[in-house]
Amino acid sequence: MSVEDGTITFRAGTDADTDAYIRLIGDAWAEFPGVVFDVDAELPELRALATYFAGKGGSLWLAEGAEGPLGMVATRPMREDGAWEIGRMYVAKAARGTGLAHRLLATAEAHAREHGAERMVLWTDTRFNAAHSFYEKRGYVRQGAIRILDDLSKSLEFRYAKPARGLVVEALDAAAAASAERRLSDILIACVADGASVSFLPPLSAEKSRAFWKRASSEVAQAHRVLLGAWLDGALVGTVQLELATPENQQHRAEVTKLLVDPAARRRGVGEALMRRAEQAALRLGRTLLTLDTRADAEGERLYRRLGWQEGGYIPGFARDASGQTFATRFFFKRPE
Repeated sequence: MSVEDGTITFRAGTDADTDAYIRLIGDAWAEFPGVVFDVDAELPELRALATYFAGKGGSLWLAEGAEGPLGMVATRPMREDGAWEIGRMYVAKAARGTGLAHRLLATAEAHAREHGAERMVLWTDTRFNAAHSFYEKRGYVRQGAIRILDDLSKSLEFRYAKPARGLVVEALDAAAAASAERRLSDILIACVADGASVSFLPPLSAEKSRAFWKRASSEVAQAHRVLLGAWLDGALVGTVQLELATPENQQHRAEVTKLLVDPAARRRGVGEALMRRAEQAALRLGRTLLTLDTRADAEGERLYRRLGWQEGGYIPGFARDASGQTFATRFFFKRPE
């Protein structure tokens, strides 16, 4: 059994697997200068890790190949908000890029949901950039302040979190918006490829898409924009924005822009949930008039009409598609309630 032929043993971890845990974590930490790995001084629970997590109501998994341990992950319930924490997530270099990390995390998340988790939380060292990218692809976003650890490595850690189940819409602050850029970029690219009229033409490059989201994150930080994200069973699948940088005689108004739903998550109520939450956010900010524009006779128009938006204008030949053909745009407004 080996990584090369794709056969990996995947099982519950036991206290007898101490050497495997130490090898996986030690090898991972050794990739970063200044990270000190001292089991007895700082990680004594590794000597009986399965018992440690069982005592906290959690579980632990280990993946092995012919070469030895290849990956591990654990999860446990927290005390607040129905949250479960992901911990001890490590994958050996030989198994990276094989999908094992996704399998490990998916297993831990599924276990947590089966036991009532409403939210997933994890902490990751600020130096572990590859881990940040992985978690962000899985729908996690930065949340709260950086945690300072009193350890030999002088560690600083980011907190990542996401809803665990159902359809949930949340506002993203500046840190969350920045950490969501990768996933939101993928959604924008997929929507443009699917024909969405959102200012871009296909094929939309990753560089151009990321640049757009970096600007959006910056405007969130400046309080010029509200950015909402929608999660469906733990996956970040949609977004919409409120543009707040209106002229001084229009501070009662906000523009709704970039309603995007991953094509793979359509027909699940995501767009409607995002629009309803956008109205609520506008009201809390004292914005009593909302405006938007959309391609005429497209799916978006049908959604807005169903939600009570009123047509305010129609301009033929307003924009072009990838073939150069022009299409009309309709303008809508609504007073949120």
